[in-house]
Amino acid sequence: MNVKAISLNVGKAILVSALFMLLSCGVSLFYGRDSSFVPLLLSFIVTFVLGVFPLIFVRNSPALSMHEGMVTIVVSWLLSFLLGMMPYVLWGGEFTVINAWFESVAGYTTTGSTILRNIENLPNGLLFWRSSTQFIGGLGVVIFLLYILPENSPLRLKLTNLEMSSLTRDGYRFRSSQAIKVIIRVYMALLVLSFISLFLAGMPVFDALNHALTISATGGFSIKNASIGYYDSMAVNLIVLFFITLSSIHFGLIYTSFAMRTTRPLKTPVVRYFLSVILVASVASCLSLKWTGGYESWGKAAMDASFAVVNAITTSGFAIADNSSWPLLAGVMLMFCAFQCGCSGSTSGGLKADRMLLSFRVIVRQIRSNANPSEVHRITLGGRTVKDEVAIGAVTYLALYCLIILLSSLLLLALGVDGKTALSGTISSVGNVGPGLGEIGTAGNYAHLAPAVKFIFTVDMALGRLEIYPVLVVLSLLFKRVRR
Repeated sequence: MNVKAISLNVGKAILVSALFMLLSCGVSLFYGRDSSFVPLLLSFIVTFVLGVFPLIFVRNSPALSMHEGMVTIVVSWLLSFLLGMMPYVLWGGEFTVINAWFESVAGYTTTGSTILRNIENLPNGLLFWRSSTQFIGGLGVVIFLLYILPENSPLRLKLTNLEMSSLTRDGYRFRSSQAIKVIIRVYMALLVLSFISLFLAGMPVFDALNHALTISATGGFSIKNASIGYYDSMAVNLIVLFFITLSSIHFGLIYTSFAMRTTRPLKTPVVRYFLSVILVASVASCLSLKWTGGYESWGKAAMDASFAVVNAITTSGFAIADNSSWPLLAGVMLMFCAFQCGCSGSTSGGLKADRMLLSFRVIVRQIRSNANPSEVHRITLGGRTVKDEVAIGAVTYLALYCLIILLSSLLLLALGVDGKTALSGTISSVGNVGPGLGEIGTAGNYAHLAPAVKFIFTVDMALGRLEIYPVLVVLSLLFKRVRR
């Protein structure tokens, strides 16, 4: 294992967090050097030193192998989680060690769950840092690293292939260097446009900036206890819905549509399926709220239902209504959306609509093959034949994803967690959604849970954000070394 090369590239990734810690210090100074300044400054110093240290002592290193690339990804994320919790721990308040760890992991994995009972009690510098962790995590710690590597670097190609799923790479019709630029350009455009839109809709500058950072990341961290519901604005609600939906569609398709000045690239089977699920789930939830949820107004039921559905399927954690007492059908719709989530090639987490659609196509092909064994049945998407290994990979990942949800839920039940919290919390955590049902719903938080339960949820978040396989590969490498 090339430890020097791994540490060199992990150090570069860590420096991204140091940069945003420094920016958060600036925010703290701008607002009168609030109580978060010293914690953020100390965190910046420690993070900067750890990031720069390998760059000083490691000059030239050979290209990384695939296994070493996976170790680079996992270690970069893990150290980001650990260093990201420092400002919280040093500031204090509600942030015990486990609470700070939970908030840091939720931030970097763009999961909208929180342990904070009173978000508005945080100083502005810490609020900005909290939002920044989701902005960093939405783009991906490793994507920042990829951007600063030379275009002809073998490591750049390896890490591009590791950070993006096979479905994402199949959708991009760009070279690896172009794909990275496309991701960053679209991501920054969504940030700027959502910020301007929210500001024009009446949000204060600081509020609009923080929400824009988490909207483009489909993260869901808000600086208000009531989340988006605090603003009680139809315009703000619609702006949030539009941009989190856009942020959950393949960035390559968005870029191509803009470059070609046409919506044709967006009319793919995956995007149509994704939007159809939103429509069906929103209508079903609206009907459920109106008929059995105690809602008197169709307009209120439609807005609350669609807002909750879109936030669940885009893995954003924003809210405008309390879903803790919603009827069963609406809850099931939300959990299905949180299970499937958005499209590959976006900031959305979870299983991905691509894999879900492919899995459905595999099932249909299997039924047809059993009915007509003599015929050859192929799976196609958008007029292109999907290779068997890609289809099998999607179904395999689906099975592994379900297995993790099952094992995590059983473990939580063994720890005394009620069934609704265990299952909905696990689905939301692995999907990087955030709010679940009941006590951990949109009006609740995770503060009351036992430390062991919070830790399990953070493991689920990390597995979901890293798409499971890199973590399993690194664990297998560690196991082999221990056995030796």
